[in-house]
Amino acid sequence: MQFDLFYELAVPGYTGVEDAAEQAVFHDTLAELALADELGFGAAWLVEHHFMPEYSHSSAPDLFLAAAAQRTTRLRLGLGIVPLPYHHPVQVAERVATLDILSRGRVELGIGRGFSPLEHRVFAAPMADSRAQMGEALELLRACLGPGPVSHAGTFYTLPEAVTVHPRPVQRPHPPLWLAAVSPESFELAAGLGLGVLAGPFKPWFMVREDLRRYRRAWQAAGHAAPPRAAMTLGILCLEDDRRARQLGRRCMPWFYRLLLQHTRPVLAELYAGYEYYRRLGRLAPLMEKTLSLKTLELLGLVIVGDPAHCRRKLAALAGAGVDRVLCAVGAGGLPHGIVCESLELLAREVLPHFEGEA
Repeated sequence: MQFDLFYELAVPGYTGVEDAAEQAVFHDTLAELALADELGFGAAWLVEHHFMPEYSHSSAPDLFLAAAAQRTTRLRLGLGIVPLPYHHPVQVAERVATLDILSRGRVELGIGRGFSPLEHRVFAAPMADSRAQMGEALELLRACLGPGPVSHAGTFYTLPEAVTVHPRPVQRPHPPLWLAAVSPESFELAAGLGLGVLAGPFKPWFMVREDLRRYRRAWQAAGHAAPPRAAMTLGILCLEDDRRARQLGRRCMPWFYRLLLQHTRPVLAELYAGYEYYRRLGRLAPLMEKTLSLKTLELLGLVIVGDPAHCRRKLAALAGAGVDRVLCAVGAGGLPHGIVCESLELLAREVLPHFEGEA
């Protein structure tokens, strides 16, 4: 099992949401990625979100990862994810290829359709069309990452003439592709398209476990030559002193998931065409909000907090259930830089070696 990092570029309100705090988060995160590169983590994934104060200030992840590319040599750089309906696929291809060149072929490309009604309205991407638009955008994106020339006349995108897109990515035919999946149908869609699947961070583990089984069955039925790729995001904090880890985790983990619920509430509460499964998940939201605590999050399998032995036990269960990669939100964006680095170093020393060679 591979261990990656996951960042929302959170700026917690209890530290003071101001320019200085925001700038510190950006620079501290770059320093953490440089450390993760030295420690042997696999990849660092950044989300793309807009208009989500405190929870996520990561609105231009490709720019951030370009900076990270110049501070690292081995760490892979994940876009997790690019919401395709917000962007023209030609421009996505150009920016991804540029990042792949700057990182010397280290890009992982996650795609999805986005879940925020406000984002969809601002970027003039109707939510009811998002699944169909994402499918067409993916087809065009794959073509644009190839050698060209590319012609396309579809429902959402039309190229007036054949074009050859530059630059070309280092990785051929293109960087590894992943799909953000929430509904069971999305896991099957990812398998059919031959994409890796990105699960989490707000769906309980007992549901994700069944989704992963569905994904692997669908992958096998599709007859792909390559093995399936399943990744899950969760909050994690590993410290030598279990009591200290839990004390810190009681603040940062519920804070992170409280804001996540707050920002997903619009799509969980209303019935949007094409997002019916989110409405079903929304039935769990009031219960989670009412009982939101570190213990609740642990029972739902959304976080792992404790000493190395505890973290190893919990992670071994994920590996046994078919999770190939864990995207670790270390401290879930709610801890000081020094504690995050402490946890990264301990994970690398006491946890990662126990999973070397496991798939």
